[in-house]
Amino acid sequence: MSQALNSLAREDRGRLMSALIARLNDFQLAEDALQDAMVSAVSHWSRCGIPSSPMGWLLHVAYRKALDRIRDDKAAGRIGDSLRVLAGGEAYEVETDEIPDERLRLIFTCCHPALEQKSQVALTLRVVAGLSTAQIARAFLDRETTMGQRLSRAKAKIAAARIRYAIPEPADWAERLKAVLAVIYLIFNAGYTAGPKVGRDLAEEALFLCTLLDRLRPGEAEVEGCLAALMISHARREARVNSSGQMTVALGQQHRGLWKNDEIAVGVAILERALRRHDLGPYQIKAAIAACHCEGDDSDWAQIALLYDRLLQFEPTHVVRLNRAVAHAEAGALGAALAEVMRLEPDLQDYQPFHAAKAELLARKALYAEARNAYRKAMTLAQSAADVAFLDWRMKALDRL
Repeated sequence: MSQALNSLAREDRGRLMSALIARLNDFQLAEDALQDAMVSAVSHWSRCGIPSSPMGWLLHVAYRKALDRIRDDKAAGRIGDSLRVLAGGEAYEVETDEIPDERLRLIFTCCHPALEQKSQVALTLRVVAGLSTAQIARAFLDRETTMGQRLSRAKAKIAAARIRYAIPEPADWAERLKAVLAVIYLIFNAGYTAGPKVGRDLAEEALFLCTLLDRLRPGEAEVEGCLAALMISHARREARVNSSGQMTVALGQQHRGLWKNDEIAVGVAILERALRRHDLGPYQIKAAIAACHCEGDDSDWAQIALLYDRLLQFEPTHVVRLNRAVAHAEAGALGAALAEVMRLEPDLQDYQPFHAAKAELLARKALYAEARNAYRKAMTLAQSAADVAFLDWRMKALDRL
């Protein structure tokens, strides 16, 4: 029972929230009602078994829970609007003529220009991907309390401005496209970081949504670039953990025979199509970096370093600077790269990949005590047991040096 409910919460939250928001036109009410329905499911399904249509059961109960909340609400304006919405009966089906997947519909509607972009992306990650506030905070390198406040303000602004969750007209898609791509990319990263056993669903969902977006916006170079980046990265999924599934495998040590070469070839072809449009953007560069890891027997670090130089012009963030430094270290500029990493420490002290990268570069400089400390810090921030195992293995390898 709990497994079925957890599966629904993980895989179908976007669909459920899309249907509820479209019906209720109230983000907070939809989220509260769905949570109430899931609590009811725990006791009801334990007694009576899982219904033949679990998703339909949750929607039906969520509508009833929403009605109960509305009746208890003392705000007359909200009562009137919401009761009129629910008065039409229980049956409801989302129209998907313009956008053929409910999750993609919800991404577009959450990326409303009335919200600033960081709030658009954070709110959409919460409702569509079902990420926790802590997970979203890590994606933005924010503190959990800060991100919680941002999400609360975004919900309050939606309610105060009475923003409708309506499908944008095709003419309005372009202004929301940047945020939509950011959401899809971060959903993929959340699944990719969690690892194949934990995060495969999110990674594949992001890939599916990006494929739909490419069909909706044919000829968009950055959509093609994002799709190519996801496809090439996802093609390495089977090699990212060892045979027992207990430890992450660094890209340089992965068994390339496990990579899906047909998927890589499709991703590279999409990237080449995007580049021929002569409208370069950050997602095309990220796809090119991914491709440079896959062509030949080893990663082309010299080319990757140059690509990160270019990416930094589009996205001058601390994370891009960290990845750029690692690329330059791999290309031979170890001293300069380590100096750059050390300069980034005040801004990335809570970012696990920073400490892992720092440890690796310190070890290469034979600064083993400092490297061990950095590995220990990275392990305290790691999000999966497989990552902890890998970092512990790397730290113990220092004893042999």
